[in-house]
Amino acid sequence: MEPQIIDILCNEATGARLRFHGTNEMVLWRVRSLRQKEPETIAWIDTFDSNAVFLDIGANIGIYCLYAALARECQVLAFEPESLNYAMLNRNIFLNRLDQRVKAYPIALSDESAFSELHVNGFEEGSSCHSFKDKLDFKQEQGRFDFSQGCFSMTLDELIQKNYVPVPQHIKIDVDGIEHKVLKGADQLLENPSLKSVLVEINTNLPVHRSLIDFMNAKGFIFSPDQVDAFQCKEGVFKGVGNYIFFRNCQSEWENFTFVQKIMSSKSFH
Repeated sequence: MEPQIIDILCNEATGARLRFHGTNEMVLWRVRSLRQKEPETIAWIDTFDSNAVFLDIGANIGIYCLYAALARECQVLAFEPESLNYAMLNRNIFLNRLDQRVKAYPIALSDESAFSELHVNGFEEGSSCHSFKDKLDFKQEQGRFDFSQGCFSMTLDELIQKNYVPVPQHIKIDVDGIEHKVLKGADQLLENPSLKSVLVEINTNLPVHRSLIDFMNAKGFIFSPDQVDAFQCKEGVFKGVGNYIFFRNCQSEWENFTFVQKIMSSKSFH
């Protein structure tokens, strides 16, 4: 298909719009389903304070990190190791002139700092379900991949300790299977009271993913079962997979209630 520019209304109140490069059907679908694909993610981002620091881990072509930068005026650090998605992510940052708010880095986040490989599932812009280091699919089963590229990983704790990135207020983790490794590498960061919320895609079919719920609870984070049930996949290949939005339990009960209500109201986007 011929490349095109897709223009999406981002904020009805202000008329702010985002523009994205469209190079294939996958990219077009991601852009056009900005609000429909994960309405809970949009509703969560809409709770962010202006100038909050937001880490988008597994940013793909930049749908959510650019939304946070424009709609909420966040300072965003986006991590996307896959080469074509990383190039498209930067093209979209440039297209929207948001390079003062969004910085993208071509590294994987995991539980170690290492030179390894990223095994690519579908070598085209907008593709997903890639795997760092081990050739495992999102079910943590042996997978088949089209291509393997060189890749470097770091832990979130190391990034913070070395002052490479500031302590964030919000983190999104969507890395198709190794979310548990990313959180293991953020053990100290999760203790920091400045971190207010974490969105994690969890595959409840995997024991190592189910254990993340207790892990986050032990770190002082809670989630709404109603929110998970409303948006978790109920059928198909991704049955049992969904976003868990954890927020720090030291907030007042009223703040927690308001937060969940905002997320749940996003169900109306369906």
